[in-house]
Amino acid sequence: MFWRKLGKSNSDLFVIVGLGNPGKEYTASRHNAGYLAIDRLMDRYGIKLSSKKFDGLSGRGTIDGRKVMLVKPTTFMNNSGRCVKKIVDYYKLDPANDLVILYDDIDLEPGMLRVRTKGSAGSHNGMKSVIQHLKTQEFTRIRIGVGTPPPQMDLVDWVLGKIPKEEIPMIRDVCDEICEAVPLIITGETEAAMNRYNRKK
Repeated sequence: MFWRKLGKSNSDLFVIVGLGNPGKEYTASRHNAGYLAIDRLMDRYGIKLSSKKFDGLSGRGTIDGRKVMLVKPTTFMNNSGRCVKKIVDYYKLDPANDLVILYDDIDLEPGMLRVRTKGSAGSHNGMKSVIQHLKTQEFTRIRIGVGTPPPQMDLVDWVLGKIPKEEIPMIRDVCDEICEAVPLIITGETEAAMNRYNRKK
């Protein structure tokens, strides 16, 4: 589209990847917020993850008339980039124009999200893996707030811990906002999505 960044993309496909860990024991963990957002997108837009390849589960459909692929890497969080790289290479995607990553962020309170078009991985190992494999930080990401662990608690225990019942409605609301932000992002209106959703609760 006219106002999308000039990139190297040869694809009409937009890929949305939610980071997380496979397995029932991780289903409701903070670290699986990206998976939960993909689940909400599946429900909202009627897309099923029926394909098992590229080291992930994926499904294709349309959002606002654009072809999309929803993806959950099954490599475990620390190797998420392997799945993302395979998809980017196979479909000849330009990460800056054709990709968005959804993931949990301990620097944001529950109920908050942030849309960004580039940036470092911070302390998030899944994002470190994605950046390492893609060799670029220039791709859109949506950070989902899960809160900061108490001083006495180990970070791994915090992110792998279950989302408390009182925070589930906030995570659900954020996932609903992601469902509304994604159509803006895939049609090149990422700045509008940032203006609308990058706000304090």
